[in-house]
Amino acid sequence: MSSWFGSLGSGLGQSLGQVGGSLASLSGQISNFTKDMLMEGTEEVEELPNARRKEVEAIHTILRSENERLKKVCTDLEEKHEASELQIKQQSMSYRTQLQQKEVEISHLKARQIALQDQLLKLQSTAPSGTSGVGGVPATTASSSFGYGLSHHASALHDDDMDFGDVISSQREINRLSNEVSRLESEVGHWRHIAQTSKAQGSDNPEQSEICKLQNIIKELKQNRSQEIDDHQHEMSVLQNAHQQKLTEIARRHREELSDYEERIEELENLLQQGGSGIAVTDHSKIHEMQQTIQVLQTEKVESTKKISELEDKVKDINEKLSSAENDRDVLTKEQERLNAENEIKRLSNLNQDTGLGEDNMKLKMDVQVLEKENSLLNQEKEELQVSLSKLNDEYEVIKSKAMRDIDLDSELHNLRLNLEAKEQELNQSITEKEVLIAELEELDKQNQEATKHMILIKDQLSRQQSEGDNAISKLKKDLNDEKKRVHQLEDDKMNMTKELDMQKEKLIQSELVLNDLHLTKQKLEDKVGDLVDQLNKSHTQNLNIQKENFELQEHIKQKEEELSRVREELTQFLHQDSNSNFKDDLLKEREAEIRNLKQNLSEVEQLNENLKKAVFELKTENGKLNLACEDVRHQLEESTAGNSQASLDKDAIVKAVKLEKRQLEAELCWAEKRLLEEASKFEQTIKELSEASNLSTSALQLEHERLIKLNQEKDFEIAELRKNIEQMDTDHKETKKVLSSSLEEQKQLTQLVSEKEICIKKLKERGSELQDELDKLTQVLKKNEILRQTIEEKDRNLGSMKEENNHLKEELERLREQQSRAAPMAEPKPIDSITELESEVSQLNVIKDSLEEEIKHHQKIIEDQNQSKIQLLQSLQEQKKEMDEIKYQHEQMSVTHTQLFLEKDEEIKTLQKTIEQIKTQLREERQDVPTENSVIFQETKVQGLNIENGSEKHDLSKAETERLVKGIKERELEIKLLNEKNISLTKQIDQLSKDEVGKLTQIIQQKDVEIQALHARISSASYPQDVVYLQQQLQAYAMEREQVLAVLSEKTRENSHLKTEYHKMMDIVAAKEAALNKLQDENKTLSTRFESSGQDMFRETVQNLSRIIREKDIEIDALSQKCQTLLAVLQTSNTGNEVGSVNSNQFEELLQERDKLKQQVKKMEEWKQQVMTTVQNMQHESAQLQEELHQLQAQVLVDSDNNSKLQVDYTGLIQSYEQNETKLKNFGQELAQVQHSIGQLCNTKDLLLGKLDIISPQLSSGSLLTSQSAEPPRAGKSDVSSESSKQEIEELRKSLQEKDATIRTLQENNHRLSDSIAANSELERQEHEQTDSEIKQLKERQDVLQKSLKEKDLLIKAKSDQLLSLNENITNKVSENELLRQAVTNLKERTLILEMDICKLKEENEKIVETSREKETEYQALQETNMKLSMMLREKEFECHSLKEKALACEQLLKEKEQGKTGELNQLLNAVKSMQEKTVTFQQERDQVMLALKQKQMENTALQNEVQHLRDKELRLNQELERLRNHLLESEDSYTREALAAEDREAKLRKKVTVLEEKLVSSSNAMENASHQASLQVESLQEQLNMVTKQRDETSLQLSVSREQVKQYALSLSNLQMVLEHFQQEEKTKYSAELEKHKQLIAEWKKKAENLEGKLVSLQERLDEANAALDSASRLTEQLDLKEEQIEELKKQNELRQEMLDDVQKKLMNLVNSTEGKVDKVLMRNLFIGHFHTPKNQRHEVLRLMGSILGIKKEEMEQLLKEDQGGVTRWMTGWLGGGSKSVPNTPLRPNQQSLLNSSFSELFVKFLETESHPSIPPPKLSVHDMQPLDSPGRRRLDTSGPESFKETVESRSGRRTDVNPFLAPRSAAVPLINPAGLGPGGPGHLLLKPISDVLPTFTPLPVLPDNSAGAVLKDILKQ
Repeated sequence: MSSWFGSLGSGLGQSLGQVGGSLASLSGQISNFTKDMLMEGTEEVEELPNARRKEVEAIHTILRSENERLKKVCTDLEEKHEASELQIKQQSMSYRTQLQQKEVEISHLKARQIALQDQLLKLQSTAPSGTSGVGGVPATTASSSFGYGLSHHASALHDDDMDFGDVISSQREINRLSNEVSRLESEVGHWRHIAQTSKAQGSDNPEQSEICKLQNIIKELKQNRSQEIDDHQHEMSVLQNAHQQKLTEIARRHREELSDYEERIEELENLLQQGGSGIAVTDHSKIHEMQQTIQVLQTEKVESTKKISELEDKVKDINEKLSSAENDRDVLTKEQERLNAENEIKRLSNLNQDTGLGEDNMKLKMDVQVLEKENSLLNQEKEELQVSLSKLNDEYEVIKSKAMRDIDLDSELHNLRLNLEAKEQELNQSITEKEVLIAELEELDKQNQEATKHMILIKDQLSRQQSEGDNAISKLKKDLNDEKKRVHQLEDDKMNMTKELDMQKEKLIQSELVLNDLHLTKQKLEDKVGDLVDQLNKSHTQNLNIQKENFELQEHIKQKEEELSRVREELTQFLHQDSNSNFKDDLLKEREAEIRNLKQNLSEVEQLNENLKKAVFELKTENGKLNLACEDVRHQLEESTAGNSQASLDKDAIVKAVKLEKRQLEAELCWAEKRLLEEASKFEQTIKELSEASNLSTSALQLEHERLIKLNQEKDFEIAELRKNIEQMDTDHKETKKVLSSSLEEQKQLTQLVSEKEICIKKLKERGSELQDELDKLTQVLKKNEILRQTIEEKDRNLGSMKEENNHLKEELERLREQQSRAAPMAEPKPIDSITELESEVSQLNVIKDSLEEEIKHHQKIIEDQNQSKIQLLQSLQEQKKEMDEIKYQHEQMSVTHTQLFLEKDEEIKTLQKTIEQIKTQLREERQDVPTENSVIFQETKVQGLNIENGSEKHDLSKAETERLVKGIKERELEIKLLNEKNISLTKQIDQLSKDEVGKLTQIIQQKDVEIQALHARISSASYPQDVVYLQQQLQAYAMEREQVLAVLSEKTRENSHLKTEYHKMMDIVAAKEAALNKLQDENKTLSTRFESSGQDMFRETVQNLSRIIREKDIEIDALSQKCQTLLAVLQTSNTGNEVGSVNSNQFEELLQERDKLKQQVKKMEEWKQQVMTTVQNMQHESAQLQEELHQLQAQVLVDSDNNSKLQVDYTGLIQSYEQNETKLKNFGQELAQVQHSIGQLCNTKDLLLGKLDIISPQLSSGSLLTSQSAEPPRAGKSDVSSESSKQEIEELRKSLQEKDATIRTLQENNHRLSDSIAANSELERQEHEQTDSEIKQLKERQDVLQKSLKEKDLLIKAKSDQLLSLNENITNKVSENELLRQAVTNLKERTLILEMDICKLKEENEKIVETSREKETEYQALQETNMKLSMMLREKEFECHSLKEKALACEQLLKEKEQGKTGELNQLLNAVKSMQEKTVTFQQERDQVMLALKQKQMENTALQNEVQHLRDKELRLNQELERLRNHLLESEDSYTREALAAEDREAKLRKKVTVLEEKLVSSSNAMENASHQASLQVESLQEQLNMVTKQRDETSLQLSVSREQVKQYALSLSNLQMVLEHFQQEEKTKYSAELEKHKQLIAEWKKKAENLEGKLVSLQERLDEANAALDSASRLTEQLDLKEEQIEELKKQNELRQEMLDDVQKKLMNLVNSTEGKVDKVLMRNLFIGHFHTPKNQRHEVLRLMGSILGIKKEEMEQLLKEDQGGVTRWMTGWLGGGSKSVPNTPLRPNQQSLLNSSFSELFVKFLETESHPSIPPPKLSVHDMQPLDSPGRRRLDTSGPESFKETVESRSGRRTDVNPFLAPRSAAVPLINPAGLGPGGPGHLLLKPISDVLPTFTPLPVLPDNSAGAVLKDILKQ
């Protein structure tokens, strides 16, 4: 705990040192204020130099009187010193008696120590073996320390000549021994605790032994350090004693010399009185010798003064060295205290002594080294001081010997020397005053220089601004000239630019085409995605249809099996019967055909499966290729987009310029067209008029012909001018090229500026990182604050425990006092012992209290520093925010200006390009118009004007050009007028800017006006169109220049506004500093007025007394002068004789001279009085001014308090805004996390969709296979096979049917599974498609919302902050608690600050009171000197009065003698009177000289005494500080005795003054308390606590004394008390340990809180980073969305490619189908051949043979058919109309079978179609979902009733002609709807003889409902 208190004390010492520094700065400011006041005085002095000189003389006299007073004080102090030495001797005797008693106490303590060592050994023996090696160490250390103490005291006791220093050292040794005893007791308790703990825990023994060793080493080091300190202090005391002895010897010698001087002076005076007559009769030779001796003495005196000045300089140097040594010693003591405090703090922090003792040991060694170095430095300084003292003594003896020689000279020389020395002193004083005034003048000059510097800076800034303005104007002028040049360059560059623009336009057109292609591909991809979705839906429906068809096929197979069984039965029946052979053959043929059809169907299905597999494989490979191609295309697109973006960025500016130029050209073209139209109308009117005129007369025509000739000549002239214009345009093109190059350079400069801004942004980011570092530092500071809070709480608890102990000790002290009062005569030595012990304990308690106070102050200062650092950091943050805002604002302004400049440049380029194009077009039109417009006739009035102007030249040209040019000239004149008006408005605007710029711009405008007038003249002259064009260009250039000038001016005004704001900020800062200085000066003035008001009363009293005395003397002088005048008048009247008259006239002249002298002296006295009165009035005026300044200061204090409250409010607002921003950042982070989560989900869903699409593609292929399998129905087979082969085939068919049944079952199961999976997949895909669509929509909406939220961020933050306030109430409560704690800390800081300020103020006031008392004493001495002077003047006046009285008596006697007639005697008497007067005058002069000499000697003595006293004071200060460090009690006693003897009277006076000042202070403090009531309450509470602590300390001291007496009285119960004390110590230790544990827990809690706060800060920083990342991610999201769109486009492209692949596959399938159709046609042709056989018999045989040869029919069959001619028609008809069971399909004829049919055949064909088209299936709808399968159950019922051949034909057609019919074929996934090409009724030849694809649509049987009739169906078909 002691170390802890020590650390507190060191901290408080540091804080007090800083407070002292602040006081020093205050005092420096006060001195500055006084210097300022003195400087004001010097300004008045320059006006009144004589008055100043007189004031200086008055001050000189005052200083002399002060010197005399100081001499008296010196003598008094010397007497007091002797008395104090006597007292010290008596005290040394009493201390010697006390020493004997202390030796007895030492013996007792030795016995006690031995007993304690025995106890220690016992405890060590009880402890385990690990601690046994450690126990000997403290004993040895204790014994060594005791040995040291014994030897030291033995040497002290044997000396008989005991001095006061020995007594002090012995007292210190006693205190040290008692401290060691208490330390040993604490060690015993520690070892007991270790023994107890070691019994419980038998581990950690070697660590404890090492700890004990380190502790012993530390104790030995401490003892060595204390011994060295004691030795050093002893040496210092010896040196001080020697120095004091030397000073006393010097003073004694000085007194002896003074007495010798005084005796010598008295002897000289006696000699003067005795030998007065002898002196009068001295020879001239003696006088000459005396003058020579005077000169020699003067030279010696000059040398002695030089030596004295050198000695004074040396004394000053020695004093400075002493002061520096004192400062060094103070610094060393402070460093020692700080090191001790740091060591104790480190010990507290390192409570685990296992780790920290090594570090403490090293630190103690370092401290010992530092102290040794300090010892060596102090020894060196001591030796230097001794050497300097010896030198001073030697020089003093030399000076003294010289002075003895000088004294031996005569009194006149002595008087002369005294006069010279007085004059030199006056000169020195005047020089010192002059130096002071010069210093003050220098300070004033410095202040004036600073003010002038400030003004110069302001002027420089203004001049810079003016110069910048001038530079800007000059730059603008240069820019105007440059832009004129650029215009010419631009016009040159226009042609190149147009070419480049054409190229770029082509490139842009290409890029636009590419973009259009991209958009088209995007749309196609979207369409394809929709088609894919439709195809998925169709595939789903097709799967369902396939399932239904599978069921139908199963039923169909069952029916076939039943039919096969029937066939078998019929075959068996036919075998038994063997009848109806034709019928059997027909049945066999039908069955064989069916078997073949089935086989063909199976083979075709297998081929289709193989083809589909190949197609799927090819599709996969093509997909991979397409993916690679898509990626390549994507890369190319990205590269092309990047190149396009760069090219577009580069070309956009030029394109915009070109567009603007195009617009202007278009506008001008419109104007030209309108003009042409108007001119055409005018021309038509003129033609009409001319036609009418031609009818009138031919003479007019001749005149007009001549005019036309003239006009032609004029037109030729104009053509020449136009050619010149074209040349000028070329030059202008060149200038435009230059302008464009300059604009490109400016763009480069702008890019450089942008790069610089980026560098600035990087710097700002670095600054932000530095700010984050500062925030980390702040967190560390917060941790330190929390640690300090914990320490403060510990201190409060310790104070409570100390209060309790103090209460106990008070009670014990009261008991002891009662026992003392009873047993005082019995035991005298015991109270002395108790007194010494109490004194030691009191000193210890004082040390503890001081350390506690220092620690409190240290902590308070740390808290203040932390608060200041917080405020500074907040200010720096605010400044950086402001800087960031300013930089952002500047950046925005720069960007705006850049954009404006770019736009202006683009507009210039566009306008120039448009003008170029216009000029080109005009030139072309004019060239075209030259040959065409020769015949046009013009008006008369215009032509006449042109003839007058241009009559000289004769060329053949047309009228239209002249008319057009006249109109152009008029329009140009209007434009010039408008431009003049614009120039006038511009001049008005320029007048508003600034006068200098106005003058320059007016000159420019005048030049422009001159140019405009010249242009007008040119217009009036011949070459007007060229000038008009040139003027247009110049006006455009000037307009552009004007816009640029305005832009530059706006930029300059913005820069000026920025500079003004910065200047205002700087001025505000300067004003704040000046206000602070004014406050300090006003405070100084108020303090000075307080002290001057007290001093003015004394001054006024003295002035009044002096004025009264002067008035009395004036009255006396007036009375005597009147008497003299009356006597002179009497003498003049009584004068009759000449001789007597001559004598009287001489006497009267002398008397008149004396009177004049007296008048002059009276005038001088009056002037002095007036000066005194003026000074009094000035003081009064100054007091009034100071009171006014006091009121102003109070008002400023109130304003400052209001400002402080406002600042606190602003601070709270800033904290709230910071919290709101944090909450907003949290919300943004959450929203960004949600957005990122949704993006992740979308990515996952996209991956799933892609995977499912890959899964679905093979399933679709399998489904297509199944559809192909199910869709292929059996076809009709041949019927030309024998019955034997049919049996074998039937058996094979049975086996194959069984196998097919098995495969059909497996296929059905697979179909069921696939259909289920496809249905599920399709549903999932639908849902996922819907989800993806919805999510894409949501993403787009979210993107829009995010963009809106980024734009409307502040509004959302405000809205959400209101919502979050309810949620963050807990956080706000915590923050409020933290703020309460902060407020408590700030209140404590304010209390401590107020206390410190009060202490500092009291110290300052005490110092000021001392200074004012000194000043009053000096003023008093000056007044005494003035009184002395006045008394001298009065004496002289009295003497003059006496002489006048004597003269008056002599005059009266002369008058009486005249009456008696005794003139001779009168002359004798007058001569005697003159001689006596001369003697008296000489005597008076000698007396005055002697008095002056005495005064000068006294002044010298006082000066020497002052120096001696100053040295003594310094030595006394050093001694007092050393003795205060040695022991506080002895110093207090000595100081009390000295002060009691020395300064009782002064104390009374000072106390009165102090009471007056305290009353004033109380009044001011009451006012301050009313202002800050809470602070005063806190201060009172602290003061009460301090009073309680002091009371407790007193009570503890009393209790300790009582306890000591009880210990001595009850010596028998010593052992019991020791045990009790040990128990008590153990309990205290347990309490302290418990408290330490509590504090540790609190520290841990606070650390946790600090870590939480750090975590919060880290989280806030992370949130900030997350918010920044979120903003970045938002930008990335937009980029990702763009990428997604690109990916979607790429996927659409892939879909297109896949669609193309599917189309190719479909084409291949079509080709396969077409190839299969050719195979089927042979059977059909055979059937047709057999059918056509029954046609008419005209050419039947030839046709049948040809067809039989083509089809390969045998001759036998042909013969049988030819034989059966009669039944052919019937069979043909029955085959068509349903009769019989032969398979006669209705396939159409091919074109090679040219059978010539009659009309009857077509009728039969229609009937056949009617009979055949009678099924129950409804007509088809072209939608996919509504189509039924072909073999529906309704139809099947009819089919079973109908003939079988019909079925076969239907099935064959449905299987083969699916691709041809656009209406009825079922649309599968593989075969699209394709309309045949050549359908039309108007084909050549017969309908039935042409191919079907060309003439008629082939179709399968129509699915008609049973309700509908066949006729209606046929009508529909024929319509189609």
